[in-house]
Amino acid sequence: MSRARLFHLLTFAVATFAVVLQLVLVIQGHRVLDEHNRPDLGTRLVRFASYLTIWGNVLVAWSALTLALGRDRDSRLWRALRLDAVVLILVIGVVHFLFLRPLLDLHGADYLADKLLHMVVPVLGVAGWLLFGPRGRVAWRDLAPFLVVPLAWLAYTLVRGEIVEWYPYPFIDVNEHGYGVVLLNCAGVAALTLLVAYGALRLDPRLPGRVEEVSEPVG
Repeated sequence: MSRARLFHLLTFAVATFAVVLQLVLVIQGHRVLDEHNRPDLGTRLVRFASYLTIWGNVLVAWSALTLALGRDRDSRLWRALRLDAVVLILVIGVVHFLFLRPLLDLHGADYLADKLLHMVVPVLGVAGWLLFGPRGRVAWRDLAPFLVVPLAWLAYTLVRGEIVEWYPYPFIDVNEHGYGVVLLNCAGVAALTLLVAYGALRLDPRLPGRVEEVSEPVG
């Protein structure tokens, strides 16, 4: 097995372990971010699945597995989700480090899960793309389908938050900040996301890794 596939397999294993560990902790009633009161199990599971952190880690695990198994494809769907995995996990790591890390006071397994999800997996996910690619599997026309995942998450979060009065991250808590501030915060994160995606598109042909031509979308 090549070094690239081994690295992607390692990334898949770490990301999967991180998500499963966090899920187990949620089921057991451990803290997630700043929740001081433990809701019922059903609510905890829905909230677990509502974090963009989980979405990003799952995307990294999935895309790394396809690459480790040699099943990387040139469909528009695969390319968009691969770009989502790389860009979103980097944005997740940056936003967590700058804005959310000071809010946390975690210990033991909670601390381990947090560091894996927000630091280790972002490093592995981005490093795998930087070092091994594969190249030529993303194009400007993939930017629109790439946006579906972050926009879908944001729409789901704001609509559900309005109904249940709960938001996964403090900076998008409408109850605390109001829609004006929240939309401004979202615009800032969106700008960062687009900047990272733009950088990925510009850097891709200049980085090491197997170069492959992007064909017309097949699915």
